[in-house]
Amino acid sequence: MTDNCTAPGRTALIIIDMVNALAFEGGEALRDTGEAAVRPILALRDAADAAGVPVIYVNDNNGQWHSERDRLIEAALAQTDAPGRHLTEALRPRRDDYFIIKPQFSGFYATNLPVLLPQLGVSRLVLTGIAADICVLFTAADAHMRDYALWVPGDAVAGEDAERTRWALEIMHNAMQADVRPTDEVSLDDWIAAGAADDPSAMS
Repeated sequence: MTDNCTAPGRTALIIIDMVNALAFEGGEALRDTGEAAVRPILALRDAADAAGVPVIYVNDNNGQWHSERDRLIEAALAQTDAPGRHLTEALRPRRDDYFIIKPQFSGFYATNLPVLLPQLGVSRLVLTGIAADICVLFTAADAHMRDYALWVPGDAVAGEDAERTRWALEIMHNAMQADVRPTDEVSLDDWIAAGAADDPSAMS
C-alpha cells in the first residue's frame, strides 16, 4: 500500500448515489437515464471483480443524518412506488463492497474517501452514477485537485437533462483531463493497462 495518491497505480470503481429512491423533484426525469446506466455500471462492477479492483459506493445520506449502509438501502427499497427503486435493486451493494455516506455533492467532502483511497493504493478512478452535472461533477473536480486520473464513462452516468449531462462531461474532459469515452469504446482492462503503462511496476 502507498500513501502517495499521485503515483500511477491502482484503479478503483466509484458508484455514486445509485442507492436512491429518486423520491424528489426531478427524480422521475432521472429514472430513464439512471436505468440506462445500470447495465454499463454492472458490467464495470463485474470487470472490477475479475480484475481485483475495489468497488466503492459513495452515497448521499438522503437527509438521514444518523443513518448507515443497511438502513439507507432498506429505506430506498421500502418506497415501492418510487422512481429509483429499480436502481437500488439492480445495484445493491454486496457485503464486500466499500460504502461511504456523503453529506454533500462531492464524495470527498466530509467523508473518509480521501483516507480510504491512499490506503488502497489507488491513483486512478472510474466515476459512475448520478447526477452527472452535480454529484459526479463535484466528485470529479475534487478528485482532479488531488491528482487522481479519471475515467467518467459517458454511458455509466446519468442526469435529468441530456444537454446538462453533455455539458458536464465536456467540463470533466476539458478542465479535468477526464476520459469520458463510453464503455463500448474503453474497457476497464484498457484503463488498468493505461495505468500500468505509466508505471510498469504498478498493480491494478
